[in-house]
Amino acid sequence: MSVYTPGQVVEETGFSIDTLRYYERIGLLERVGRNSAGQRRFTQEDVGWLGMLRCLRDTGMPIAEMLRFAELTRAGDHTVRDRIALLEAHDLRVRGQVDNLLERQRAIRNKIDHYRSTVDQHRTECGRPAARGA
Repeated sequence: MSVYTPGQVVEETGFSIDTLRYYERIGLLERVGRNSAGQRRFTQEDVGWLGMLRCLRDTGMPIAEMLRFAELTRAGDHTVRDRIALLEAHDLRVRGQVDNLLERQRAIRNKIDHYRSTVDQHRTECGRPAARGA
Protein backbone atom coordinates (compact mmCIF):
# COMPACT_ATOMS: atom_id res chain seq x y z
CA MET A 1 0.00 0.00 0.00
CA SER A 2 1.34 3.42 -0.97
CA VAL A 3 1.73 6.05 1.71
CA TYR A 4 2.24 9.75 1.19
CA THR A 5 3.84 12.44 3.28
CA PRO A 6 1.91 15.64 3.91
CA GLY A 7 4.17 17.42 1.42
CA GLN A 8 3.37 14.87 -1.27
CA VAL A 9 -0.34 15.23 -0.56
CA VAL A 10 -0.07 19.03 -0.80
CA GLU A 11 1.62 18.63 -4.18
CA GLU A 12 -0.91 16.06 -5.38
CA THR A 13 -4.09 17.83 -4.20
CA GLY A 14 -3.21 21.51 -4.13
CA PHE A 15 -4.49 21.80 -0.56
CA SER A 16 -2.26 23.53 1.96
CA ILE A 17 -0.99 21.75 5.07
CA ASP A 18 -3.28 23.98 7.14
CA THR A 19 -6.29 22.92 5.04
CA LEU A 20 -5.40 19.25 5.46
CA ARG A 21 -5.19 19.70 9.23
CA TYR A 22 -8.46 21.66 9.25
CA TYR A 23 -10.26 19.02 7.20
CA GLU A 24 -9.04 16.36 9.58
CA ARG A 25 -10.03 18.40 12.64
CA ILE A 26 -13.60 19.03 11.43
CA GLY A 27 -14.11 15.49 10.16
CA LEU A 28 -13.99 15.98 6.40
CA LEU A 29 -10.94 13.76 6.38
CA GLU A 30 -10.83 10.75 8.64
CA ARG A 31 -7.98 10.63 11.12
CA VAL A 32 -4.79 10.27 9.17
CA GLY A 33 -2.44 7.47 10.14
CA ARG A 34 0.97 8.20 11.57
CA ASN A 35 4.31 6.52 11.38
CA SER A 36 6.37 5.47 14.40
CA ALA A 37 7.78 9.01 14.67
CA GLY A 38 4.24 10.45 14.83
CA GLN A 39 4.36 11.99 11.34
CA ARG A 40 1.19 11.91 9.28
CA ARG A 41 1.08 9.35 6.48
CA PHE A 42 -1.74 9.50 3.97
CA THR A 43 -3.03 6.52 2.00
CA GLN A 44 -4.06 6.39 -1.64
CA GLU A 45 -7.65 6.31 -0.36
CA ASP A 46 -7.03 9.56 1.56
CA VAL A 47 -5.61 11.18 -1.57
CA GLY A 48 -8.60 9.99 -3.63
CA TRP A 49 -11.03 11.34 -1.05
CA LEU A 50 -9.19 14.67 -1.01
CA GLY A 51 -9.56 14.77 -4.80
CA MET A 52 -13.33 14.51 -4.37
CA LEU A 53 -13.28 17.21 -1.71
CA ARG A 54 -11.23 19.41 -4.07
CA CYS A 55 -13.88 18.94 -6.75
CA LEU A 56 -16.70 19.81 -4.37
CA ARG A 57 -14.89 22.81 -2.92
CA ASP A 58 -13.83 24.15 -6.32
CA THR A 59 -17.43 23.99 -7.51
CA GLY A 60 -18.66 25.96 -4.51
CA MET A 61 -20.14 23.31 -2.23
CA PRO A 62 -20.39 24.73 1.29
CA ILE A 63 -18.38 23.01 4.03
CA ALA A 64 -21.60 21.96 5.80
CA GLU A 65 -22.73 20.05 2.70
CA MET A 66 -19.27 18.57 2.25
CA LEU A 67 -19.47 17.35 5.86
CA ARG A 68 -22.91 15.86 5.20
CA PHE A 69 -21.53 14.09 2.13
CA ALA A 70 -18.62 12.74 4.19
CA GLU A 71 -21.00 11.50 6.90
CA LEU A 72 -23.21 9.78 4.36
CA THR A 73 -20.24 8.18 2.64
CA ARG A 74 -18.87 6.81 5.91
CA ALA A 75 -22.30 5.53 6.94
CA GLY A 76 -22.25 2.93 4.19
CA ASP A 77 -24.05 1.80 1.07
CA HIS A 78 -27.53 2.33 2.48
CA THR A 79 -26.93 6.10 2.08
CA VAL A 80 -26.23 6.00 -1.65
CA ARG A 81 -29.63 7.50 -2.55
CA ASP A 82 -29.04 10.38 -0.13
CA ARG A 83 -25.59 10.96 -1.62
CA ILE A 84 -27.09 11.01 -5.10
CA ALA A 85 -29.68 13.58 -3.99
CA LEU A 86 -27.03 15.77 -2.38
CA LEU A 87 -24.79 15.62 -5.46
CA GLU A 88 -27.71 16.22 -7.84
CA ALA A 89 -28.68 19.36 -5.93
CA HIS A 90 -25.09 20.55 -6.09
CA ASP A 91 -24.91 19.70 -9.79
CA LEU A 92 -27.94 21.92 -10.42
CA ARG A 93 -26.22 24.82 -8.66
CA VAL A 94 -23.06 24.22 -10.69
CA ARG A 95 -25.12 24.13 -13.91
CA GLY A 96 -26.58 27.51 -12.94
CA GLN A 97 -23.09 28.90 -12.36
CA VAL A 98 -21.90 27.56 -15.71
CA ASP A 99 -24.92 29.03 -17.50
CA ASN A 100 -24.31 32.36 -15.81
CA LEU A 101 -20.64 32.32 -16.82
CA LEU A 102 -21.52 31.41 -20.40
CA GLU A 103 -23.94 34.33 -20.55
CA ARG A 104 -21.27 36.69 -19.28
CA GLN A 105 -18.75 35.22 -21.72
CA ARG A 106 -21.16 35.98 -24.58
CA ALA A 107 -21.36 39.59 -23.40
CA ILE A 108 -17.57 39.81 -23.27
CA ARG A 109 -17.24 38.34 -26.76
CA ASN A 110 -19.85 40.76 -28.09
CA LYS A 111 -17.84 43.63 -26.64
CA ILE A 112 -14.63 42.26 -28.20
CA ASP A 113 -16.40 42.02 -31.58
CA HIS A 114 -17.65 45.59 -31.17
CA TYR A 115 -14.15 46.89 -30.43
CA ARG A 116 -12.65 44.92 -33.32
CA SER A 117 -15.19 46.37 -35.74
CA THR A 118 -14.46 49.85 -34.36
CA VAL A 119 -10.72 49.33 -34.93
CA ASP A 120 -11.35 47.94 -38.44
CA GLN A 121 -13.64 50.86 -39.25
CA HIS A 122 -11.07 53.35 -37.99
CA ARG A 123 -8.34 51.76 -40.14
CA THR A 124 -10.56 51.98 -43.22
CA GLU A 125 -11.50 55.61 -42.52
CA CYS A 126 -7.82 56.54 -42.17
CA GLY A 127 -7.08 55.30 -45.68
CA ARG A 128 -5.60 51.97 -44.69
CA PRO A 129 -7.43 48.82 -45.63
CA ALA A 130 -8.65 46.79 -42.71
CA ALA A 131 -6.64 43.64 -42.08
CA ARG A 132 -8.54 40.56 -43.19
CA GLY A 133 -8.17 37.13 -41.72
CA ALA A 134 -6.08 38.34 -38.79
